Amino acid sequence: MKPTAPVVRKLRCAVYTRKSTEEGLDQEFNTLQAQREACEAYVQSQKAEGWVLVPDRYDDGGYSGGNLDRPALKRLLLDIETRRVDIVVVYKIDRLSRALMDFAKLVDLFERHEVTFVSVTQAFNTTTSMGRLTLNVLLSFAQFEREVIGERIRDKVAASRRKGMWMGGWAPLGYDIKARKLVVNDTEASLVRSIFKQFAQGVQPQLLLHRLADDGALNKQGKPIDKGYLYRVLNNRVYLGEAVHKGQTYPGEHTAIIAQDLWDQAHSQIAPTHQARRKRQLTRSPALLRGLIFAADGSAMTPSATRRGGRLYRYYSDLSLIKTGRSNNQVRRIPAAQIETAVLEHIRSILQNPKIVVATWRKTRQEIKGLTEREVAKQLGQFEKLWAELFPAEQARIVQLLVERVEITTSGADITLRVSGLSSVLQEMQLRPSRNAA
Repeated sequence: MKPTAPVVRKLRCAVYTRKSTEEGLDQEFNTLQAQREACEAYVQSQKAEGWVLVPDRYDDGGYSGGNLDRPALKRLLLDIETRRVDIVVVYKIDRLSRALMDFAKLVDLFERHEVTFVSVTQAFNTTTSMGRLTLNVLLSFAQFEREVIGERIRDKVAASRRKGMWMGGWAPLGYDIKARKLVVNDTEASLVRSIFKQFAQGVQPQLLLHRLADDGALNKQGKPIDKGYLYRVLNNRVYLGEAVHKGQTYPGEHTAIIAQDLWDQAHSQIAPTHQARRKRQLTRSPALLRGLIFAADGSAMTPSATRRGGRLYRYYSDLSLIKTGRSNNQVRRIPAAQIETAVLEHIRSILQNPKIVVATWRKTRQEIKGLTEREVAKQLGQFEKLWAELFPAEQARIVQLLVERVEITTSGADITLRVSGLSSVLQEMQLRPSRNAA
């Protein structure tokens, strides 16, 4: 009687390949294919042990090994979790990961799902303690190599910037990139010079944005120039022919667009002292309706100010007007004092409304025991006195409690109040005499 052949369990093998850059992937025979051939040959050599290749391919071309955010790797991990893979085969361990912490997570996942990890050029597997020790040692060297490569790249970038070389990224307005160098774009360069000249002449940013919009001026991405982009242009030292790296400037290889004296004149208009003085002016005049006031189309209106003849004028302006110089609303700006006075008058009139008094009493009597409707009416009637005693910051806080929304239209202002906020204000008024006594 012939002996029965032992039953060999089939072990499903998934081959994973990775290449850090996309260079050469379009070739007929590339690095990924070379890795796969070596891994498939190894799997074939283990056929007697029951190893079989799964039909799916797990190839990540152009992805770094420094993280796990790779599409093919994610598919592989999903197949492992659904018990479709028994062995993961790679050419070298750093193809799977170069980061020690990431690899520890992968090994833990493999162990939880009883998956073996095999490197065909580094003979070991993770089912033994010696294999895991060898794996950690090799991975530590892989991470060290990655960090050294990163340092070399950073040093190279710094050295190149010191030589004034362009090191990639978006080309600034006024330049094109040709043969890895900045080349002046005459049309855009004229626009950049115009921006600097007008700003140096004292043209306000808002007016300058409006002029640029009327002229159809666009940024490098083909979009209208807004306030943020405008200031990035004005502060970009590349226009002086300089290369900047980590706050240090070096003579650049490219041609300058702006002369130093024009740069200095423009920047005298945005000196830190000027900015700080303007900020202090706005701070001294609190905006009662900040975050509460909106234009007719629903866009926010933000506090703004200007000084004429030594006097400060406050406004609420359409935010889109400030950013782009354009607005679709007919009312784009409204004097702050005018709308704030209107809102306060509306609050005063509401406080005398019997229905509002009753609603406030019903809500507040749960917090203040023994409170009568007549006492509520009396306290709300003293709102004027309370308001006069408050500091500006406190006044702004009270308005935030009472006002839900103010919408500016061509016919006036739609003011929505928070009746629930009246209860909080009333409680503060109830407590105020005891504060004064203390």
